[in-house]
Parts: sequence; structure tokens; C-alpha cells
Amino acid sequence: MREFNAVVLGAGGVGKSALTVRFMRNEFLESYDPTIQEEYRETVVVDGEPTLLEVLDTAGAEQFTALNEIYISAGRGFVLVFSLTLEASLREVTNLRQQILRIKGENSRVPMVLVGTKLDLTNEREVSPAYVAELSGRWKIPVYETSAKRDWDVTEAFEDLVRQMRQYYPIEERRKKKGRKRRDRIRGGCPCIIM
Repeated sequence: MREFNAVVLGAGGVGKSALTVRFMRNEFLESYDPTIQEEYRETVVVDGEPTLLEVLDTAGAEQFTALNEIYISAGRGFVLVFSLTLEASLREVTNLRQQILRIKGENSRVPMVLVGTKLDLTNEREVSPAYVAELSGRWKIPVYETSAKRDWDVTEAFEDLVRQMRQYYPIEERRKKKGRKRRDRIRGGCPCIIM
């Protein structure tokens, strides 16, 4: 079974924990309790293939900026979260994306999804669907408008990220090489050393 880790990043109070807990435990967090760092590990099945997924739910980016560098360096996939009810939260996501590209390499297509939360709060919406679509096109990453409370498109966002990680990180070459070495030994007898 393949293993991946994903990092959930965004401003404080945008619904990162609610999104993560809805996906990993299928529960909705009613109250807001600021997160410092929470880790979840779960086997998820995407397209019939099981994957061990570790999700790191981080604190609001503006509160612990020094830790972001560590999270981003270790992360293999990223969920960039903003609130559809708070236009200002998009600025933080923009900064985080730039930080990821700086750390991972400007030209790399790092597995990433953009997630707008609180879709169920239609009367409070500040971010237009057109702007979200335009941002997704400009950044060339998929976008999901979600509601953790109603369980709308939460699973789809995480499954998309798992598919991207599978594609971006092919099965390690060393496993293939180990298997090839064993076959060579059997075929050719003892390995020779030339000095």
C-alpha cells in the first residue's frame, strides 16, 4: 500500500479542521477551537486502490509562519483552504501557494487543491464563483467549493489530491532496483567485483 502525507494550510478560522475531520472521521465540528497542529492517519480507497493517507491540519498560517516552512518541506500534497465567506482569506492562500512553489521549486507541478469552505452560508458569501474559477485557471490547480457541515465535495477534494500524488510520485525506483538485483543474482550467479 502506498503512503502519502498531505498538509492543510490556510488562514485561521476558515474551516481547515472542520474540512479535515469531515473527511477523516466523517464528523462535523460544531465549535471553533483554534488548532496548533493535528495529525490524522487513515486508509482511504480512491479508484479502488487503498492508500495510507496522513493529513496534517495546521494552525492559521499567520499565527505560526515559522512552522509553515517545515510543513511545506515535508509535505507531498497540499490543501489550500479559504473561506467563501471571507474574501481576505484568499490573500493568505496566495501567499502560501507562493511559499510552496519557492520551497518545492517554481517549475514543479506540486500536488495541490484549492478549497473554498462554508458553501452552505450562501447569504454570507464574499467570493464569487467566477473569481474562484479564474484563480483555478490561472494557477492550474483544481478548485472545490465545499461545506463540511453538509458534507458537500469534501471527499472529492481529498480524492483529487490523492490522485495527483499518485501521479506525481511514482512508485519508488529503489523498490524496482531491489527486485532487479535479485533477479540478476539468480540469473548470473555470484556478483563479481573488478579492481
